[in-house]
Amino acid sequence: PSLAQHSQQLKRAAPLAPAPCRWNSGLPMNIGVLFVPQQEAWVVERMGKFHRILEPGLNFLIPLLDRIRYVQSLKEIVINVPEQSAVTLDNVTLQIDGVLYLRVMDPYKASYGVEDPEYAVTQLAQTTMRSELGKLSLDRVFRERESLNASIVDAINQASDCWGIRCLRYEIKDIHVPPRVKESMQMQVEAERRKRATVLESEGTRESAINVAEGQKQAQILASEAEKAEQINKAAGEANAMLVKARAKAEAIQLLAAALAQQHGNAAASLSVAEQYVNAFSKIAKDSNTVLLPANTGDVTNMVAQ
Repeated sequence: PSLAQHSQQLKRAAPLAPAPCRWNSGLPMNIGVLFVPQQEAWVVERMGKFHRILEPGLNFLIPLLDRIRYVQSLKEIVINVPEQSAVTLDNVTLQIDGVLYLRVMDPYKASYGVEDPEYAVTQLAQTTMRSELGKLSLDRVFRERESLNASIVDAINQASDCWGIRCLRYEIKDIHVPPRVKESMQMQVEAERRKRATVLESEGTRESAINVAEGQKQAQILASEAEKAEQINKAAGEANAMLVKARAKAEAIQLLAAALAQQHGNAAASLSVAEQYVNAFSKIAKDSNTVLLPANTGDVTNMVAQ
């Protein structure tokens, strides 16, 4: 016969192995006086029926009638959840595994509520993980890992309450994505970085333009204020000069009036006007060829009288 047929014959001939029972190996024998270690709970049956749970320390039992059926550890148990495949909301297949931390809270329920509590919780964690991953997209799986862990813990605690087990926390160890999806994610990251660089460069250009405009604005404001101050100073100077000239002219007129009021003042004034007239008349036609003369130019006596 072939190798495949030989293996099938061996499988048919081999008896079925019994289901593993935790109480069949390593259970202490009832010798009447027992010492239960700390952080352990021993479930005792009397004549096949649940009797009581032995607390840590010294305990007494009746031989032959009482039997230690289960030994439950009250310490925190760490279970490695095997790697499994799950499909996200956007149809991406992931390979994901995790670590489950749980503790037996009720030894009676953990003994009689389920056949193998650790195996049941592991299977529940795997199915819950697949269910929760199906609600999230690939990007949200990486961003919301903590919320995903919390959702898995809540779902496990709701189902394992009747088993006397409480899930303390669940941690995702590794998330493996397909190679093509990893390449596309890498390209997306590079594109995002280029986008950020372009945005930062444009923001720098904008800030530079704003700073240049603000500088030009401040320069124009300062220049206009300087020009304004210059005009104000110039106007004040001209006003002061006009005021000084007016005061000087007024004083000159007062002196002239005082001189004319004296004796023979009119004659002296007439002599001065006649001299100025002769000097002005002598300069005619020196600066220009066009000359405007009064009708009585030669009548000096009449001009002086006026």
